[in-house]
Order: sequence, then C-alpha cells, then structure tokens
Amino acid sequence: MKKFLMASAATAVMAGGAMAEDVKIGVILGYTGPIESLTPMMADSAELALKEANESGKFLDGVTLVPVRADSTCVDSAAATAAAERLVTSDGIVAIMGADCSGVTGAVLANVAVPNGVPMVSPSATSPALSTAADDDLFFRTAPSDARQGAVLAAILKEQGIDEIALTYTNNDYGKGLADSFAAQYEGTITLSAPHEDNKADYSAEIGALASAGGKALAVFGYADSGGKGMIRAALDSGAFDMFVLGDGMYGDSLLADFGSDLDGTIGSVPWSEGEGADAFKAVTEAAGVNGESSFTRESYDAAALIAMAMVKGGAATSAAVKENLLAVANAPGEKILPGELAKAFEILASGGDVDYVGATNVELIGPGEAAGTYREYVVKDGKFETVKFR
Repeated sequence: MKKFLMASAATAVMAGGAMAEDVKIGVILGYTGPIESLTPMMADSAELALKEANESGKFLDGVTLVPVRADSTCVDSAAATAAAERLVTSDGIVAIMGADCSGVTGAVLANVAVPNGVPMVSPSATSPALSTAADDDLFFRTAPSDARQGAVLAAILKEQGIDEIALTYTNNDYGKGLADSFAAQYEGTITLSAPHEDNKADYSAEIGALASAGGKALAVFGYADSGGKGMIRAALDSGAFDMFVLGDGMYGDSLLADFGSDLDGTIGSVPWSEGEGADAFKAVTEAAGVNGESSFTRESYDAAALIAMAMVKGGAATSAAVKENLLAVANAPGEKILPGELAKAFEILASGGDVDYVGATNVELIGPGEAAGTYREYVVKDGKFETVKFR
C-alpha cells in the first residue's frame, strides 16, 4: 500500500489512536482556455462530492480527501501533462477527477496516469478514440462518448427536416471525433466539413468557404469560449448563416451572454439527465450555494463520488482501490444511491454490502468504463436555452 507523507500541521491523533491523513485528489480541468467559463462550476461540483464524503462521518477512518486543482488548458497537451506530473510527483495525488477536453485527457492518460498507476475519471472527455485507448483499466468517464452524440444530433436533424448543412469543427480530437461520428450517421448532405483553429482573431475566411458551399444551417462542433464562438460571430456578422446546430462544447451561458436572441432557433445537444438523481443533485447544489445548472457539473459530481465510494469498497484511499472497485460501485447489483446519499453508501459498503450509484446522471458504466448517458435536446428561444426533450 502506498504510504503518504503528511504535513505536521495536518496530522492529528484521532479517537481510537488512528492518525489523520490527508489524501489528495487531482481536479484537472481547463481553468484557462476555450471552456474556462464552464470549469469553475465543474470543479465546484466535484469538490462538493469530496466535501460530502469528508463530512459524512462514514468515510475511511482518519482520512480526509483534499482536492488539488491543476490547469489542463483544455487544448495544450504538453501543459496538461506537466500539470498532471506535478500533481503526482509533488502533491502525491492518488486519483484524478478529469481531465476535461479529449486531447489533453488522452495525453495525461498516456504520459502520467498509466506510467504511475493513477486512475482517472473524466466528466467531459467524449472522443470515441478514448474508448480504445491503452489505459491499463485506469480510465473511466461519466459523460457518454461522441459516438452516441453523433447519432443523437443526426436524429435531431432528421426529425427537424434539415437535410443539408455545412459543418465546422475544432481541429482536435474532440472536434474531429464528433464530426466523424455525426457524418457517419447523418442522412442528409454535408456541403462542406472544415476544421477551424481556436483563438484566431478573424474567422471570415473560414465562414466564406462554408457559405459558398451552402446549407440550411451551420453545424458548429467547437468551444463556446473560443473558435466555435468566433465562427458564429463571423457567420452572423456576414449574414452567411442564421441557424446553427451545436455540439456539447458550445453549450454555455457565455454564448448566450455574447449573442442573446441572435441565436434564436439554434438547436443542439448536451449530456444531461432527468429524474430523481438529477432532482437530488439540484437540491444538494442549491443547498451548498454551488451552481450546478451548467454543462458537465452533474458528471463532475458523479466522477468524484465514484472515486470516494470505490475507496470505501476497497477499504483504502489508494489508487489500486479506485481502479479495482469503481465499476462495482457504479453498477448493479446493490442499493441505489443518489446525490447527497454518500454517507448511506459508505455504511452499506463498510458492512460488506453492494451499492448501485445512480448519481446525478443515472450512472451506468458499460464496456471499459464508458457511460451510457442521456442527452438534452435544446433550442434557443428568446435568448435562452429551452429543453425540447431528453434522448
């Protein structure tokens, strides 16, 4: 079992002679970069689950889970790898809640997690390529693969009668993976499928090419705080397109703040859930003063909760316990566990029982740690996201 160095200020003698121990969990998200408006809420939601575990009075004797944040940047694999290495070598983390964007997640997995035996649970890395990554059974995710999102978006367009679109995607693993999945399942015509780079000042040339190809709408599979937003701005400014189809990376309040009702009629999908788990999550976050009504907040809470429950089932706050027990606590059989019920889960697990974590997203991990997942189909109306239905 891995031994942890403990700062003297954090060490205390507990009842029964047990020693208090801080066990660190990395929270690796893009606090800067193209999804920086989303990650504060994601981190807060994950850390809320860790806080719930600590305050339950039922977690492993003498152990306190301590979140340590690190910036993935979402797009810079070298920076994300360096940040993750610091967490492992300097902070001694035993598990990672993250990373977020698919490219940096793959880099952290290959370069840091696998060599060091550190499990990762990503709330938002959705590239289909991660399904077959060489992960030594260390990678899990609570958001579904874009193999499914592509099918969902294709079905939405078919039902809407949109049989011709132009498509642009951010030029990375996430964007290309979603574009390829969508193209394979869309029954209409894609007049032009073209990548765009993030963080450019001007996207008029890219929009010009897409406009020349034509289409009833422009599908944008990018990021709400970067190139995807830039593509929409150029399209609106030039009048090239006035209807948009958005992938999950484009969902965010910042997009509405920038464009408001100019986006009316826009349609899209984002991983989301409904039911008693989602309702419980809303109650828990509202009581804690955490904004849980953003994208991937539910998945972040669930990712951290799964790490904590796997530790209790394994009887130790170690990387091995998370790796070996996470699937068992995520799926049937067992007592169903909702957000806010971690203390109940810990009691059942400590007594040798089984739990089936429902969580905020109706968690069911299939295959190699894959989330089955559900999607929220939405439309922008009067400058606001409105739910059409869940798929």
